[in-house]
Amino acid sequence: MGEEHSHSSAAAAVSGGARYRRALLATFALTLVFLIVEVAAGLLTNSLALLSDAGHMFTDVLGLGMALAAIQASQNAASHPQRTFGVYRLEILAALANAMLLFGVAVYVIVEAIRRLTDPPDVVTGAMLAVAILGLAVNVVALFLLRAGAKDNLNVKGAYLEVVADALGSVGVIVAAVVMTITGWLYADALIAATIGVFVLPRAWRLARHAVRILIQAAPPHVSTAALQRDLAALTGVVDVHDVHVWTLTSAMEVASAHLMVRVGADSHAVLDRAREVLHDRYHIEHATLQVEPDDHRGCEKVSW
Repeated sequence: MGEEHSHSSAAAAVSGGARYRRALLATFALTLVFLIVEVAAGLLTNSLALLSDAGHMFTDVLGLGMALAAIQASQNAASHPQRTFGVYRLEILAALANAMLLFGVAVYVIVEAIRRLTDPPDVVTGAMLAVAILGLAVNVVALFLLRAGAKDNLNVKGAYLEVVADALGSVGVIVAAVVMTITGWLYADALIAATIGVFVLPRAWRLARHAVRILIQAAPPHVSTAALQRDLAALTGVVDVHDVHVWTLTSAMEVASAHLMVRVGADSHAVLDRAREVLHDRYHIEHATLQVEPDDHRGCEKVSW
């Protein structure tokens, strides 16, 4: 593409969540410590609502750990020349595994809540309330730490959504503890636990669907491949556009490739520059591999996929 065609912006994009490492690490340590506290409190107070919240926090800890591991692996990608795309997909695999864990925990809590509704056990509401309030405070701090990264990184967004669910779960546990303290209605614990499980399911589904779209290399939702092909075909000197592919490599890195057929004698450098501008300005794609072919070239018809 010539020396004037820079790839520095794409290189910056694939750094992924590395700049959020400190926030992820702090959130990981905070949630791990409170997870131990909440599990112990849930067992001692016999509160399913607390244990369900601890289950969500457990997936937070695993998800954050996988995110940190993926970031570290991505930074070491240069030492593996055979992995031409690096190991940036580890971030997406971690997000998918996180979503599956959320599904599992939510289903378990719902099943256990249904079982407890038939014979609700006694719950130590005072300790339950204190731990729930502490949990809400921990979640608020975690949300503050992850807020910036959740805007442009899938793994950080996954962790952020889980913390949001945990915060709402802590509110639910507080409500259940207050209701049981005031009224003695023990069903509140199981009902709140089931509500937390139901609340998490659609969020886990959306995270999993997003990760799967990336893994199967579907075009990003905001990119119409038909419109992209038309815009490239409309460039001066271009007579045909084919073999167009658009996919997401990892968070904040959309990738495209295409064959541009130009008239014999057309300025290929100018065509590449205009094509790059279209991809960047209209579709926010900064990394593209574009093959320019004169219109008297033959051979692309042999490509069968």
